[in-house]
Amino acid sequence: MEQLTDLKAILHSKRANIYYLEKCRVMQKDGRVLYLTEARHENQYWNIPIANTTCLLLGTGTSITQAAMRMLAQAGVLVGFCGGGGTPLLMANEIEWLTPQSEYRPTEYLQGWMQFWFDDHKRLQAARQFQHARIRFLRQVWRKDRDLKAEGFDSTHSDIEQALNLFEQKIHSARKVGDLLQTEAQLTKQLYKFAARHTGYGEFTRERDAVDNANTFLNHGNYLAYGLAATALWVLGIPHGFAVMHGKTRRGALVFDIADLIKDALILPWAFICAKENMSEQEFRQQCLQAFTDHKALEYMFDETKNVALTTEWQESKS
Repeated sequence: MEQLTDLKAILHSKRANIYYLEKCRVMQKDGRVLYLTEARHENQYWNIPIANTTCLLLGTGTSITQAAMRMLAQAGVLVGFCGGGGTPLLMANEIEWLTPQSEYRPTEYLQGWMQFWFDDHKRLQAARQFQHARIRFLRQVWRKDRDLKAEGFDSTHSDIEQALNLFEQKIHSARKVGDLLQTEAQLTKQLYKFAARHTGYGEFTRERDAVDNANTFLNHGNYLAYGLAATALWVLGIPHGFAVMHGKTRRGALVFDIADLIKDALILPWAFICAKENMSEQEFRQQCLQAFTDHKALEYMFDETKNVALTTEWQESKS
C-alpha cells in the first residue's frame, strides 16, 4: 500500500499517458498493472506506468481483473470501454468513465461552480469565459508550433485571424447559450474548411459515422480529449452533468465543454495532417499524445476549469 501512495506523487495535470488497448488482458502482477498479449508461440507482458497515466481505453477483445481495477483506482486512473480504434465509448460509469472512488477530492471547485450554475445569466458568462480560453489556446498553439505552421496552421494567417476575431465579437454579443453553440459550430466549420484546403485533403464534410481518415481521426482524437477532460473534472471534484455550453439534459456534457478548450487547436489540424500522410490510427494517437504533452493540454484544462469555478468578478453581473 505504501508503494501505491508514493505513485500518487505525480500530479494529474503533469501526467503524460493515455492508453488504448485491444485484444489483451489487463491484470495485476507483482504489485504492477500489466497487459498480456497472446502471441502464436508465447505470451508477452507489458507494464502500464499507472502513476503517469490519466486514463485507459479498453477496446475490442479486452478484459480486466478486479485486482488491476483496484490498483488503477488507487492511482487515480480513469477507465472506459470503447469500440475498435478508440470509438465509440460503449460502457462506463459517471457518464463517460469508470472513475476511482475517493472521498478526499477537493470541494471548493464544486462549491464555486454551484454559486453560478443555477443562474442562466451567470452560466452564460462562464460559457463565454470558456470560449475565450478556447480561442486563446488555439492562437497560442498555432503561433508557436513549428510543425503545425509548416503545414499552414498559423494563427496569424489572415483567414484564421479574421475568423477568430469575428468569433470573439460574437461571444460578446451572444445573449443565450444557444447563440454561442451556433457561433461555435460556424467557426469549427470554417476551421475544417481551412484544414482541408491547406492539407490538400479535398472536399470534406464532418460526419461522425463516415469512414474516411479525417473523420475517423477526428472521432478518435476527440475521445482522447474527452479522457483528459474527464480526468480534470474528476480530480477537481466537479460532476460531469453541470455543463455550461452543452445541454443540461446531456449527462456528460461538461466533459465536452472542457474538451473543447483544446480540440480545435490540437486534434483538428493533426487529424487532417495525419490523414494526408496516410498514417495509422496508432501513429495518429501517438501524435496527439505528444501534442498534448508539448502544449500542456491537460494543465490548461485544469487551470481554466479552476478559473471558472473560482472567479467572482463576473458572478455578480447579469449582463
